[in-house]
Amino acid sequence: MSTLIKYASLDIGLKRIGIAICLDGKIVLPQDAIIRKNRRQASDDTREFLQKWDIDSLVVGLPMDGSSSAEMQRRIEHFISLLALDEIEVNYQDEQGSSYEAKEMTKGQFKHKRDGRIDSIAAKIILERYLKIL
Repeated sequence: MSTLIKYASLDIGLKRIGIAICLDGKIVLPQDAIIRKNRRQASDDTREFLQKWDIDSLVVGLPMDGSSSAEMQRRIEHFISLLALDEIEVNYQDEQGSSYEAKEMTKGQFKHKRDGRIDSIAAKIILERYLKIL
């Protein structure tokens, strides 16, 4: 029997970090987003989440093109380095359009507040894209 790889994905923003998980290799579920107060709190909360779910592989959304993508990529990679994830594989996935897609998908389902739901649905889209290409 093969062991299943437990995946998590992050949609890292300046105010919120969207999170999604996939524990069975098929179904991706958005989780409660982490609201960033500061870098230390956000990285601690993220690390705690990944440890709680015993995540094997982390997929991180990266903006692959656009005017601010180099700066965001630097910030995202720095944030990931703060997590000090020695035993978790880290992969990067193009996140282009994932937030827009998340907003379109959820139109009329709930009020689009800044509670992180859209961010976590974007993280779900990022992880689904990644799993499709495996």
